[in-house]
Amino acid sequence: EKLSISAPTNAYDFGQIINAVNASKDKRACADLLAMTEPSKLPVLLSNKLEGDTFLIFIQSLGCYVLGKNPELVYQHLFYLSKAERFKVVLALLSKKEKEQLQQLFDLLSKNQNHQYTLEDLESLKKVYEL
Repeated sequence: EKLSISAPTNAYDFGQIINAVNASKDKRACADLLAMTEPSKLPVLLSNKLEGDTFLIFIQSLGCYVLGKNPELVYQHLFYLSKAERFKVVLALLSKKEKEQLQQLFDLLSKNQNHQYTLEDLESLKKVYEL
């Protein structure tokens, strides 16, 4: 059963939707959520709630459902995700397989590169993600 997603208005709503998305492992619903969420609001919406499973479903959803349609949005979300409060902690706890998924997303981003972000932008963001 597909989750019905509406745009979150605050960190609490966002957290509730993320919990539902994680519980159902619904990557399409997560992609819908990210598509309707202004990337620059991500750090505030995540507050101090960024966890490994949330990080991973973001990466998978962006790669599966958003990248083909809007690489710029993927870049923006990755950029602002790196500004989230627990980003460094989550990054440090990623498994080798999870880091590989992240690397694949960056590789696809560089192949789908558009005029909105440069390869230099992407390279400096990869450094933030320790890739």
